[in-house]
Amino acid sequence: MTERHDDGPHEHDRGLSYDLPVLARRRMIRLMAGASLIPLVGCTSQEQTPSSASASSSSSSSAACAEIPEETAGPFPGDGSNGVNVLKESGVVRGDITKSFGDSAGGTAEGVPLTITLTVVDAASGCGTPKKGAAVYLWHCDREGNYSLYSEGVTDENYLRGVQETDDKGQVTFTSIFPGCYQGRWPHIHFEVYGSLADATAATSITNTSQLAFPKDVCDTVYATDGYDASVRNLSSLSLETDNIFSDSHAQQMATVRGSVGQGYTATLTVPV
Repeated sequence: MTERHDDGPHEHDRGLSYDLPVLARRRMIRLMAGASLIPLVGCTSQEQTPSSASASSSSSSSAACAEIPEETAGPFPGDGSNGVNVLKESGVVRGDITKSFGDSAGGTAEGVPLTITLTVVDAASGCGTPKKGAAVYLWHCDREGNYSLYSEGVTDENYLRGVQETDDKGQVTFTSIFPGCYQGRWPHIHFEVYGSLADATAATSITNTSQLAFPKDVCDTVYATDGYDASVRNLSSLSLETDNIFSDSHAQQMATVRGSVGQGYTATLTVPV
């Protein structure tokens, strides 16, 4: 496994025939939404108060509601589409994903604490109806930019992967660490949405696959702490405008982030499906 984890369209195990329709779908979404698209979520730096973009999301009209952009799951999904399948393992349904579980090596991912909350809503109803009883599988790299189950040195680990069922508000919450930045990709988190928890743990019938992005000012602050040295170097050569996933549009995928290095961060995102 090389250091470069480029999970853009050309790297995905399903091949170019899979990724081209995904990119075409994203362009169609942008054409339909146009300039009238109001971001459902915004970003802050490390202030404890909500951003203006986040506040405006509550008043977004149904006309501005579009499904979350479809993205590649990348080469390290762990959902059975590229080798290993963690979704069928006992223990994958959990809120705290910082530790490995089951027969894995039992390691713990170190880093700045991060709590991730995704709110899954029905796009067809104008994003006003929460999707209760859906399920989200979420995964991301560790502080060093490595993916459990795949990257050299952590193939026996399965940390930073987990499944949650959405509650009455359509929400799932994961306790994790802030992911590192590896070569070629903007800092991000992967997730898949399923119609039910049973579908997720059977690794079948994915309804949506997308990614969450982080604002640069927060990344800069986190990466100045111990253990994220490589992320500083990698991020310096990247931008959202050149990232092969977020370059065409990232308004719907940019998380609202609050907190601090000392107290930990929270990242929230509304996910219309």
